[in-house]
Amino acid sequence: MDSNNSSLLLSSSSVLLHHQKHQLDSSFWEKQIKVPKQFIWPKGDLVEVQEELNEPLVDLEGFFKGDEMGTQQAARRIREACLKHGFFQVINHGVDSRVLSAAYDQTAKFFKLPPTLKSRVKKIPEATSGYASSHTDRFSSKLPWKETLSIDFHENSQEPVVVNYFKSNLGEDFEQTGNEVLISGNNGTSGNQPGRLTLGTGPHRDPTSLTILYQDEVGGLDVFTNNKWMSVRPRPGALVINIGETFTALSNGIYKSCLHRAVVNTDKERISLAFFVNPRDDKVVIPPSDLLGNQGTRMYPDFTWSDLLRFTQFHYRADSDTLKNFTKWFLSSKSLNP
Repeated sequence: MDSNNSSLLLSSSSVLLHHQKHQLDSSFWEKQIKVPKQFIWPKGDLVEVQEELNEPLVDLEGFFKGDEMGTQQAARRIREACLKHGFFQVINHGVDSRVLSAAYDQTAKFFKLPPTLKSRVKKIPEATSGYASSHTDRFSSKLPWKETLSIDFHENSQEPVVVNYFKSNLGEDFEQTGNEVLISGNNGTSGNQPGRLTLGTGPHRDPTSLTILYQDEVGGLDVFTNNKWMSVRPRPGALVINIGETFTALSNGIYKSCLHRAVVNTDKERISLAFFVNPRDDKVVIPPSDLLGNQGTRMYPDFTWSDLLRFTQFHYRADSDTLKNFTKWFLSSKSLNP
């Protein structure tokens, strides 16, 4: 997809560190006997899973070795998953397990910092990078039981953006953290009552193009498919991949963005590291012409990643209908400001 109108340059990325646990900031949460009402979710969103998702486990070894049969087999399994629910896992992906382990350890180190230190990188209004505790600055109900750290960077940047971010905000002692944390993390939740009443992350589809996730052995990731929630078993060394709404638009609706959530573990904290891949801010998302030739009808209007990002950051909370509602909002905005 490299023609004038259909190429999607994946040059904008973000690192998101998530921490779900029984206490979000120990100075406050350890004193809580009951879950604050703003963290309680509707029963319909808390439906428990009854079975495990049998998602494809894609072996990339053949692809990296240039083996045509292995590449075709991997591509076939990925396509089948993207047609169904947009979710799969990959092994032999080329990311050293020691790198993943170090990134995990440094993520845990950050979230164990006292609130006064974490507040040095607190996300400010209209910023996409920074530390946030349950998005309390944006929403007042159905809050996620987690804390996050997000860092934006661009593929072609000549500067060590992540390293500089940690060093400038937290000091030289955190240079190693910046070197290791190249993907984002999710700091998990534990505690019996939160596990019954709240969610680490509510049901949503990622607005981005691709999400690459490394999760620990605690688990908690659920995918909605076949009209029910199904759990995702952590696989040692594997990376979790799901496509987002931007990729759905690029495929003109053929490939399905993954509806997922993160539940609260009743016994252990959960940490996950996610790397979000986005188009260049000004790149127009247009399906390839040969794809449109077969289908004829456009499902979504032309838009840029910055358009969708602005919608989800300032006008809408990502959920199961983000792309549909973005389309309505975007077309309405264009009619008002032709």
